[in-house]
Amino acid sequence: MEELPARERSILALERRGFPGPGAKERAIREQLGLAPVRYYQLLNALLNDPRALAHDPVTVNRLRRVREARREGR
Repeated sequence: MEELPARERSILALERRGFPGPGAKERAIREQLGLAPVRYYQLLNALLNDPRALAHDPVTVNRLRRVREARREGR
């Protein structure tokens, strides 16, 4: 299996972090990754379906999959 590209590894690393208040995560997305938050969340959502992401960071990917599924069920 191929290794996860650097940008995708950076996205998962950002998701592992905690953020102190509103807007802090969006600011980190822009400053550290150079992405608009909307694009970041599009990439993150696609990344959750990538088996390489699961192999790289199973704890984070599984947690985010559970959150995504709970949001879908809540609609």
